[in-house]
Amino acid sequence: MSPVPSRRTFLAASGVGLAGLAGMAGCLGQSGGDSGSGSVASGGGGTATVPDAADSGSTQSATDTASTDTSVLPTRDSPLPVEWPYSQLRDRTLSGGPPKDGIPSVDQPTFWSASEADDFLEPGDVVFGVAGEEDVKAYPQRILVWHEIANDTIDGENVTVSYCPLTGTALGFFRGETTFGVSGRLVNSNLVMYDRETDSRWPQVLATAMSGPFQGRSLTEFPITWTTWGRWKEAHPDTVVLSEDTGHVRNYNRDPYGQYNPRRGYYSNQNTLFSPLSRDDTYREKEVVIGTRPGEGAIAFHKESLREAGLLTGEVGGATFHAVYEPSLDTAHVYRGDGSDLSYADGQVSVGGETVAPDAVPLDPVLDIDAMWFAWAGFYPGTVVVE
Repeated sequence: MSPVPSRRTFLAASGVGLAGLAGMAGCLGQSGGDSGSGSVASGGGGTATVPDAADSGSTQSATDTASTDTSVLPTRDSPLPVEWPYSQLRDRTLSGGPPKDGIPSVDQPTFWSASEADDFLEPGDVVFGVAGEEDVKAYPQRILVWHEIANDTIDGENVTVSYCPLTGTALGFFRGETTFGVSGRLVNSNLVMYDRETDSRWPQVLATAMSGPFQGRSLTEFPITWTTWGRWKEAHPDTVVLSEDTGHVRNYNRDPYGQYNPRRGYYSNQNTLFSPLSRDDTYREKEVVIGTRPGEGAIAFHKESLREAGLLTGEVGGATFHAVYEPSLDTAHVYRGDGSDLSYADGQVSVGGETVAPDAVPLDPVLDIDAMWFAWAGFYPGTVVVE
């Protein structure tokens, strides 16, 4: 496979191939629900007892192994950390309203040029950016809030760009020969995707199947940059932008949950529509953290603290991780390694006296995710917090 579409340092080091809101599933569509991914949670929620690890021996269901051929759907050699048994995740899965595919994925995306996108987007509008070796694309939040999934190609690779409005998370996955759709189900308020090859169910943040033939397997990911249109266009003037021509009729000038520019509605208050898997009052529910979940465990950097400090360092599982702030895109880059000679000033990083850009620190980059705190802490109650 060709390199992952991402920051150049990630490419080099990863080696990876390329009515009311309560009636909506984080998500929009008709009422109803698909029960294929587990039972509906019976009310309340609250704090759950967290087991030590996911179900043992559950890396694959007893189905035809040909259906989990990684040429059909690329998965990681080593699964990502999951702190809940898959059975408990399934039991806490619920219908948010729309049936399966009631929120339609964008399967034949079309794109505007940057100048054409200016007629639709304001500089402060949120976009999810992907910078590949050849292709540079932006996916407006105002469009993906209605679809949550775009099945696309970048640098010749089949990919999926996903967005969950209720958890404020945008993630990218390689999809191989299949496509992903919206199941109409939620766990921990998070979008549950399904692949159209096996109907396995994938909580977006976990990137790991909780049911189906791929249960226990983790998707191969690539980084997505959560930023604004003005910032992205300045950094990437040749970008193309997902257009309104999605094949579906939606009012892309209206966000059913509120608005990011300026913030209002769901995005500006601290109320969640559904109870999280577990609760942690370290931060307010929707404060943003930069989370990462490498093999050593989960670690989260408070984003506002990172803006102020420029560089934050923490440890999990015996490994050291550094979050570096990039002011031009209001984003972060996370690295694993010693980093004892790192310092930060005026948007630049000094490494042993040499100045480098935040996205070019000579350490091992790891994928990071912007997420609302309640969602990250719900999935990863054992997370290490750095501020």
